[in-house]
Amino acid sequence: MSRVITSKQVLLDDKLVPARIVISENGKIQAVEVISGDKAGSNEFSDLPVTDYGNLAILPGLVDTHVHLNEPGRTDWEGFETGTKAAASGGVTTVIDMPLNAIPPTTTVANLTTKINASKGQTWVDVGFWGGVIPGNEDDLVPLIEAGVKGFKCFLMESGVDEFPAVDMDDVKKAMTKLNGKKTILMFHAEMDKDPHTGHSHSHDEPDPTHYDTFLKSRPDSFETTAISEVIKASSTAPDLNLHIVHLASAQAVPLVAEAQKKGIKLSAETCFHYLTLAAEAVPDKATQYKCCPPIRDGATQDALWAGIQANTIKTIVSDHSPCTPNLKLLESGDFMAAWGGISSVGLGLVVLWTEVQNHRSSSNITLADISRWTSLNTAKQVHLDDTKGSITPGKDADFCIFDPSAQWTLDQTKLQFKNKLTPYNGRQLTGRVVETVLAGTTIYRHDTGFTSSTPTGKLLL
Repeated sequence: MSRVITSKQVLLDDKLVPARIVISENGKIQAVEVISGDKAGSNEFSDLPVTDYGNLAILPGLVDTHVHLNEPGRTDWEGFETGTKAAASGGVTTVIDMPLNAIPPTTTVANLTTKINASKGQTWVDVGFWGGVIPGNEDDLVPLIEAGVKGFKCFLMESGVDEFPAVDMDDVKKAMTKLNGKKTILMFHAEMDKDPHTGHSHSHDEPDPTHYDTFLKSRPDSFETTAISEVIKASSTAPDLNLHIVHLASAQAVPLVAEAQKKGIKLSAETCFHYLTLAAEAVPDKATQYKCCPPIRDGATQDALWAGIQANTIKTIVSDHSPCTPNLKLLESGDFMAAWGGISSVGLGLVVLWTEVQNHRSSSNITLADISRWTSLNTAKQVHLDDTKGSITPGKDADFCIFDPSAQWTLDQTKLQFKNKLTPYNGRQLTGRVVETVLAGTTIYRHDTGFTSSTPTGKLLL
């Protein structure tokens, strides 16, 4: 049934304004009317039921383009049901699943089919898929595009799982040649632990492995800058191919990306919620829930990443939700060097970013509109979904995040929706809360009552 939702704070064209949104029966935005002065809008839709959210903000649903759902194969780490429920609870209405950590990885059409079959009947939000580039699968890439993947990810150093080996620059160039000119994107886990020209590994000391600084020094900024420099050098192989750096974490890497962009190289970059809201100085000993790759660096790096976002060098912010079972985090021994690296945060992004802005970036003039652009519109553009996602525009999907920007609360990880309830944000005092999530015009989640249906309604974006 068609309906109307309204609020004094609807995000339209980068501004929060009083407006009402008409949602059609097919789950699309039929019309948007700005309410000015005493005018309540036209009478054309006056017979439709209305939900008035008062002063709550109506934002477009978030589009998280970097999520490891891990099913099938490592469903004990995460799964389509729990991962997409966690997304929905945080106002995320679209996720793009990474090609690794599931078994099999999404490196062939047959493997993609296996993953699609595993997802059926379990997706609480809309789900798309990345493909993977590994040594020797260059002939699988175009068929994967034709099967519906949104692009490809590769690792320039070992991924941590045997099924998804790292590529060298010869493999990268083979993939680039196959993909050049295609409507797709090639993404890089941009760390290299050795110079590709000399083969000499970077040296580092490994003192007490329970100290975060030991792990941090083992993956220095040079890992990222070396890898990104190699990607930029290789870009001439495929000048018409979109290239992308995932989870950029180094301040030293930001000017490399900016300079490449100035030269006209089709290179974009993302960073993650944790790199913008957590700092190395505050990581306690043995707190391996903070371990991820590249590592969370210091507060000065955090400032540089925020500056890179505001300068539009970094265009998107994502979760890189990369969970595992708690035993793999080695919480008892607290060994940062041996623990699995990955941060669990899908569905927490809007809240932790808004909290950071209120608490530490209050003079930066960052608005909810900015955060929405970085987490919704720009991420939708990255995967060519901006014709249906990422903004409140007639004709697009009626996907919304209803947000209370003034709510104060403490995060209790035991109440989170993702499967293994372990996150570095546990116990944090947060500002802002997602109170409702709307997918294709239908409310699927409310903070106070939970999920509104026993049946998931998310669709696959192929």
